[in-house]
Amino acid sequence: MSTKRIIVIGGSAAGPKAASKARRMDENAEITIFQKSSDLSMASCGYPYYIGGFFDDRNQLLCSPAGVVRDSKFFWNAKKINTKVNTEVTAIDRKNKRIEFIDIITREKGSAEYDKLVIATGSKPRKPSVPGIELDGVTALQSLPDADYLRKVRDEGKIKRAVVIGGGLIGIETCEALHLAGIEITLIELLPQLLTFLDRQMAKLVEKYVQSKANVILENGVISFLGENGKLIAVKLQNGTEIPCELAVVAIGVIPDCTLAKEAGLEIGKTGGIKVDEFMQTTDNDIYAVGDCVQIPNLVSGNYVHAPYGDLANLQGRVAGENIISGNVAKFQGTIQTGICKVFDYGVGSTGLSEHAAIKAGILNIETVVNASLDKPGFMQGKLLVTKLVVEIAHGLILGAQVLGFGDVSKQVAIWAMAIKGKLTVNDMVNADLPYAPPYSLAIDHSIATAHIMQNKLNGFFTGISAEHFKEKLDKKDLMVLLDVRNPDEYEQMRLGVGEKLIPLGQLRKRMEEIPEDKNTEIITWCKISLRGYEASLILQANGYNNVKVLEGGIMAWPYGREK
Repeated sequence: MSTKRIIVIGGSAAGPKAASKARRMDENAEITIFQKSSDLSMASCGYPYYIGGFFDDRNQLLCSPAGVVRDSKFFWNAKKINTKVNTEVTAIDRKNKRIEFIDIITREKGSAEYDKLVIATGSKPRKPSVPGIELDGVTALQSLPDADYLRKVRDEGKIKRAVVIGGGLIGIETCEALHLAGIEITLIELLPQLLTFLDRQMAKLVEKYVQSKANVILENGVISFLGENGKLIAVKLQNGTEIPCELAVVAIGVIPDCTLAKEAGLEIGKTGGIKVDEFMQTTDNDIYAVGDCVQIPNLVSGNYVHAPYGDLANLQGRVAGENIISGNVAKFQGTIQTGICKVFDYGVGSTGLSEHAAIKAGILNIETVVNASLDKPGFMQGKLLVTKLVVEIAHGLILGAQVLGFGDVSKQVAIWAMAIKGKLTVNDMVNADLPYAPPYSLAIDHSIATAHIMQNKLNGFFTGISAEHFKEKLDKKDLMVLLDVRNPDEYEQMRLGVGEKLIPLGQLRKRMEEIPEDKNTEIITWCKISLRGYEASLILQANGYNNVKVLEGGIMAWPYGREK
């Protein structure tokens, strides 16, 4: 039996995972990884935290769980995998099952034959086509050399002002890293909100928090980078504003790096990623593709997406590695696009579809709720979480969740991710048997409480109004009675100041004469998180008022300005 020759193009995350899995499946296969850069198996999601000084040893970005640097020596000794670093693959000859390559340092060219090929060429940063982008001081955060450059900026402490272009995951995380270095940050985003995977209200809460750390400019783009003697001195925006700075980090997203695949005649999907099936096999039976260079289906919407996440890259690599040895037995069926990021002291995560993503996908029969409450009891220093849940009305099927706040966001997102993957409904979640102890959660976990609110809404016990819709009604000066049902001391410390009347919940039954007699009067109630607001709405309904709404999430989920 002849030895199987396996070539992997790309040595970041998905490629080494595929190679390692193939080795575990076949001790005798001849496996070679070709890597354009000098480093292998980089933990690229850790770059912002290296820059920010959460850890100082660069090698931790390259280490195995045992603390061994994953270099060429490691791959050969531990895994019997040959690696060719600083080597660029320039062509794939599908007919002859051969690749062409060049050593970047020596410029020596060569070729190698394969039986099975794995393409893991990753993604490349989007770059705006504007003057001055080549200036010293303009960079991205895509590669380890980029991270090295920004870490050097942090350590030297010479740069005092920086602009980050792009309000997505990398842009936000870069803001924190540079802020920790004592650099004054301006964040520029062309779109009307940060973090476009969030719905507007949730993104507005993030924006409000980020503004306490950096200057945030939305709906404005960069038209040029200004320089002197080849060095960046300012960024010029579309509205003519010039922002002085010595550093600009371009973080406006990534695109699949599919040049090799396209030139080889492999089919490219609508998203720009390589088209693969559930086995990670391309349109060539002997070629697989994994990681940021492919497109995969969204399991909720059914649409193909480009999902450049490190966890998905590793999962796909594992599937491809098994299949190139054992035939197509392992499957990667798709993604629900679960993600999370650290925003200073805030956590922001989502899974499944947002409300706007569901509508865009043609799923119109949906309902949403917003829940603001603690992650664990106040006596255990519980911290606030805000969750927005999206469900399909007919069956109560959970479609998506967005979670943010100072509390344990990761746990909540994980709960909802498994609910979506398991095709659970709201009724499945309302009695979920989750672990409870005061150091870890509330007696009714935040996720279960969110499901309770949704169940009440679907059953007609609760009529909510989102902060965004309420703000629109305020701006239109709609006639409404606005009731804040908190205690007077709470009201003095913090209030919306939009014309509301303070009637504490405990006094409401005794002060019904202060409510207009017209039972059709639109009444909006709220409290800190709107639990008391909900109870107030039930009292009002019991007294015949039939147009009562509760401000979902209360004051704590209000993303706009407050009087106090």
